Amino acid sequence: MASVKDMRTRIGSVKSTQKITKALQMVAAAKLRRSQQAAESARPYAERMTKVIANLAAGVSGPSAPLLLAGTGKDQRHLVVVVTSDRGLAGGFNSGIVRLAREHIAALLGQGKDVKIITVGRKARDQLRRNFSARFVATYEVGLKAPNLELAKPIAEKLLELYLSGEYDVVTLVSSKYKSVVTQTPTARRLIPAVVETKAAGPAPFYEYEPDEETILAALLPQNITVQILSALLENQAGFFAAQMTAMDNATRNAGDLINTLTIKMNRTRQAQITKELIEIISGASAL
Repeated sequence: MASVKDMRTRIGSVKSTQKITKALQMVAAAKLRRSQQAAESARPYAERMTKVIANLAAGVSGPSAPLLLAGTGKDQRHLVVVVTSDRGLAGGFNSGIVRLAREHIAALLGQGKDVKIITVGRKARDQLRRNFSARFVATYEVGLKAPNLELAKPIAEKLLELYLSGEYDVVTLVSSKYKSVVTQTPTARRLIPAVVETKAAGPAPFYEYEPDEETILAALLPQNITVQILSALLENQAGFFAAQMTAMDNATRNAGDLINTLTIKMNRTRQAQITKELIEIISGASAL
């Protein structure tokens, strides 16, 4: 059985850990509000651009369609972009994204596809490298600052360079979708060729474009790649801080419960020692 001194040392260690988890929880809560606002502000722009592309794509078909929209006509070479955070202490946030990426990659390999990987975030790089190190094309880090175009643009340019050079047929983006403080859903969606939404039933609005649809799509589709990546980075950051806040809150509560348990155990041990000493003194006095 541990001594009273050992228990006091352990209680002090747990209290120090509790202070750290409490501080991390407060920092994550403060950063979550800004990250959530940034993610929600980016959604309307990304969604509206998707609708505009869908409307433009309705008037474009055949050989005149841009390569980013029509695709290569093949489905053999796949590039998977996995977006996580650089840091941990966020429960299963990063693991959930990587798990979905592994399942998607395994499914493609099971179909005989050629798969390569680009990671954005250290956690994706470290976890996927254990099984798929030979399939890595490039790695990027998210950093400590809020995601912006300076971070998203190089990634988008790399994807466009690889796709337009004919190295890949399909590009898939795996990231997290922020829904609420307690819900962040890993998602995998096709980034290239662009996914065209199916129009709802009823008469579709008619628009006249100047210049023509092909010219607008040629300029808009590359920009859409950057916007979708930036949106994914913002959604990921909001989800990370939400998951970290929840994880650190649970850790703080668990530390408090452990402190209470250790305190009770220490008090019982100390009382047992006092009782033992009293018995020895009384026994010695009786012997005299």
